[in-house]
Amino acid sequence: MNSSELRSTLALAGIFGLRMLGLFLLLPVFSLHAKDLPGGENALWVGLALGIFNIVQAFFHIPLGILSDRVGRKPVVLWGLSLFIAGALIAASRDDLLWIAIGRGLMGAGAISAAVSAWVADLTREQVRTAAMAIVGGSIGISFALSLVIATPIYRAIGLDGMFLLLAVLGLIGFLVAWLLVPSPPKQIRGEHQPLIQIFLRPELFRLNVGVFVLNATQVAMFLVVPRLLVDAGMPLDDHWKIYFPVVVVSFFLMLPGIIYGEKKKKLRLVLLTAVVILLIAQIIFLQAHSITTIVSALLIYFVGFNLLEALQPSMVSRWAKDEKGAALGIYNTTQSVGLFTGAALGGLMMQLFGNLSVFIGGTVLIIAWLIIAWPMRDIPSSQTAK
Repeated sequence: MNSSELRSTLALAGIFGLRMLGLFLLLPVFSLHAKDLPGGENALWVGLALGIFNIVQAFFHIPLGILSDRVGRKPVVLWGLSLFIAGALIAASRDDLLWIAIGRGLMGAGAISAAVSAWVADLTREQVRTAAMAIVGGSIGISFALSLVIATPIYRAIGLDGMFLLLAVLGLIGFLVAWLLVPSPPKQIRGEHQPLIQIFLRPELFRLNVGVFVLNATQVAMFLVVPRLLVDAGMPLDDHWKIYFPVVVVSFFLMLPGIIYGEKKKKLRLVLLTAVVILLIAQIIFLQAHSITTIVSALLIYFVGFNLLEALQPSMVSRWAKDEKGAALGIYNTTQSVGLFTGAALGGLMMQLFGNLSVFIGGTVLIIAWLIIAWPMRDIPSSQTAK
């Protein structure tokens, strides 16, 4: 990566990371705070207030991704961050579940994931793009792990209203970085825009969309069970971050050789299929995970594969999409959101009907199906010949 690519990638990863840190910070503390609010005794309303961000976001990934192809990445990202800031301020203004839900819904309407990923793709050469996407993905993983460590102390210090104000500040920092530090990509002569359905049905893009659906469905379902496994193995809930944080950080560094090999040898397909197999191995180990050592081993193996795929797949989407990066990444991120919802719903249902370990059996089946679908995938040709 040259200095311009590295600077732009780090800035965009910082925007992504700051935004996600603000969201992840709420997860460990929101339900505890909400139970003392009017209506907080209703678990459904608490869940909707927390989850409405993801629901609304799912509806805006594609429109804002397409818009970023038409008007440019920077205006869309600045608009999305403005909505994020406004929503956080609304949520901070009233200690009421309804207004918190309205604020979080507005925050979700600023769905900039596709635009930011497309912006990274616009500002990096193909041979370094997967590494750039790995940096962006790493910022999300580190934000998640860091939130588990700092969320409770911050909540105790400034309360939930203060945390929403902190989110607004983080959004403002991201806005200033996008406005002042990240260059707009050079203007490109674009051909006729393809209908959305044609982009969705392109074989390679379709396989990648199946992949992100399964990846996120199995991840969220897995985390319905893993905390219970750790508690059953003798680790108190308050200490779980001591496992999650180092696992996420170490797995990020362990996956880097795979990224370097795939780019250097032009073997991204092989690395992707290997990463899917790694996920499969982790699911099988989880079926036998009754000790903390086994659980940690399975988590580490899982996150090596997960981080590889978080870097590889959006990079490959951007290359296959060519001039329709925003639209294709919008579809990709929408599929990701649907996967998160589906994994949570089906994972909870399977736990209720068949027990905790059934989630890993279901995950194993899904990953095997994904492997079969992904197997015919071609390696990405040169930019001159990709179609």
